[in-house]
Amino acid sequence: MRMENQSSVSKFLLLGLPVRPEQQGMYYALFLGMYLTTVLGNLLIILLIRLDSRLHTPMYFFLSHLALTDISFSSVTVPKMLISMQTQDQSIPYAGCIAQMYFFIFFTDLDNFLLTSMAYDRYVAICHPLHYAIIMRKELCTLLVAVSWILSCASALSHTLLLPRLSFCDGDTIPHFFCDLAALLKLSCSDTSLNELVIFTLGVAVVTLPLMCILISYGRIGATILKVPSSKGIFKALSTCGSHLSVVSLYYGTIIGVYFFPSSGTYSNKDIVASIMYTVVTPLLNPFIYSLRNRDMKRAVEKLLNKATALSQ
Repeated sequence: MRMENQSSVSKFLLLGLPVRPEQQGMYYALFLGMYLTTVLGNLLIILLIRLDSRLHTPMYFFLSHLALTDISFSSVTVPKMLISMQTQDQSIPYAGCIAQMYFFIFFTDLDNFLLTSMAYDRYVAICHPLHYAIIMRKELCTLLVAVSWILSCASALSHTLLLPRLSFCDGDTIPHFFCDLAALLKLSCSDTSLNELVIFTLGVAVVTLPLMCILISYGRIGATILKVPSSKGIFKALSTCGSHLSVVSLYYGTIIGVYFFPSSGTYSNKDIVASIMYTVVTPLLNPFIYSLRNRDMKRAVEKLLNKATALSQ
C-alpha cells in the first residue's frame, strides 16, 4: 500500500521557534551565522586531519567522522528552519517529514556510537599505553566506524518503517522546528504501542548502552589517573581526554533533559531550547572545543596558516 494512503494528511505544519514575528529577522541572522560556522568549522577539522600527517591517529580518525556527522546533523534541521523563517512557509510534505525524521535519528545515533568509540580510544591510550598501537590498529578503527554507520541506519530505518502504518487524524501541526518522532506519535490516532516499544528498546541500545560504556571508560581512566604520582602526568592524561569529555557532557546532558525528563503534554519552550542545544549549539561548539583545548589541532592550524602565508608571498 502506498505511504500516503496510510495517512490522512499530505503535509505537516512546523510551528518553528517560539519567537515573535518582529524577532524573526534577528533569529534568522543568528541561526544562519551559527549554521555557517558549524559547517566551516567542522570542514576545517576534516581538512586539517587530512593534510597533517601528525593527525593520522585513531583519535583524529574518529574526530573526522564526528565532524562530518555534525555537519550532516545540523543540515537535517537548520536549513529547513531558516527557509521557513525567511518565506513564512511552515509546511513540510509528508514524505519530507519522514525523511527528515529518518536522517535526524540516523545522525543522532551515529553521534552516540562515535563518541563511544572515542571514549574507548582514550581508555586504551591512558590505561594501556604500551599496547595502544596494537589494540587501536587501523582495521579495528575502520570496523568501529563501519559498525556505527550500520547500527545507526538499522535503528533509524526501524522507526521509519513503522510510521506508514499510522494514521494522522488528530491534526497536522507539529509544535517544533523539525519532525521529531515523539511529536509525530502524539498526532497519530492509531495504536502507537509498537512504536513506543521500539523507541524504548532501541533507546536502550543506542543511547543508554553507549552512555554506560563512556561512563565506564572514564571511570577506569579516572582510577588510572589517580595512580599517577606526578601532577605533570595527571595534567597530560587529562589533556588527552578533556575535549572529548566536554563534548560528551554537553551532548548527553541536553539529550537526557529532553527525552528522559520531558515536559508533560505538548512541547514547551524548554524542550525546544534544549533541542536547539544539541542540534545546533553542540555541533557549533565542537570545532572550538577540539581546537582550543587541543595542542595538536593548534599546531595544525598554525602550520596551515604559515603555509598559506608562504604561498601568498
